Amino acid sequence: MKAAWYSANGEAQDVMQVGELPTPNPQAGEVLVRLATSGVNPSDVKSRRARPLANPLIVPHSDGAGVIEAVGSGVSADRVGERVWVWNGQWQRPLGTCAQYIALPSEQAVFLPEGTDFAAGACMGIPGLTAVQAVILAERMAGDLRGQTVLVTAASSAVGHYITQMVTLAGGRVIGTVGSETKAEHARAAGMQDAIFYKTEPVPVRVKALTHGRGADVIIDMDFSSTARFAAEGALSPHGQVICYGSNALEVSLPFRPWLFQSMGVKFFLVYDLTPEDRLRALSRLSQMLAKNQLRHSIGQCFSLDQVALAHRSVEAGQLVGNVVIDV
Repeated sequence: MKAAWYSANGEAQDVMQVGELPTPNPQAGEVLVRLATSGVNPSDVKSRRARPLANPLIVPHSDGAGVIEAVGSGVSADRVGERVWVWNGQWQRPLGTCAQYIALPSEQAVFLPEGTDFAAGACMGIPGLTAVQAVILAERMAGDLRGQTVLVTAASSAVGHYITQMVTLAGGRVIGTVGSETKAEHARAAGMQDAIFYKTEPVPVRVKALTHGRGADVIIDMDFSSTARFAAEGALSPHGQVICYGSNALEVSLPFRPWLFQSMGVKFFLVYDLTPEDRLRALSRLSQMLAKNQLRHSIGQCFSLDQVALAHRSVEAGQLVGNVVIDV
């Protein structure tokens, strides 16, 4: 099979290789997926650049979509020919989705409705599941989102775009932080009602102005290194909740007194490592949304497998609006 891989950390143009690798065989409980697309996420870029290699060769990317071509023992033959999207394709395993085939546990290949194309399917594993889990946790921590104000950081990002749609579907009001008017328009099309241009506007001041001084009921956040301070400065209402899935800094100073005296809470989660119960719940809700065609998908650019280094560099640059997908 044709595949892309790297055998050392480094810049994409220096370490990415494209060539032939053996096609995997599905083992017991596994399916073999003939991939049509592979999604490229920031975590893939970070892994290639700095995560120590546990294997001699890494085929990157956790997300992808395609058709089941074969099954291992214990898996119903009825699944052959099924359109699917995959999650955790390269989580704690060396061979991900940046290849023509992937063999992985049957439960990691999820039915993809005919109304959702393979490019969108390649956006479900990390962007889609992160978004739906964030909204599920927001509801768990803060209750029904209908009528509540939710601050979504990076509302135009791959994950933020889906979060904005899902909060809107749940009846919440979305205030989003964005970096440009182009990104604001992208987020507004997904349901965002108010934009905060975080590069030029003080986020806590703007949130308070938009909420009559109260702050947001919930913050769904991808950068706790900034949000820890924003919440303490009034961006989060008393008894409000932060649902966080990322940070631009590994060491974060938390202003404890305002968090304590306003009884604010925070819940962190890693989409790769959900509990089995949370995984099933998130998969079920996301599948329902896809079946009902409720989500708008945004593909920033598609690349060929031979352009894998360029695709990684595009993600690193952060200028594209929408997901980066490789046609394999």
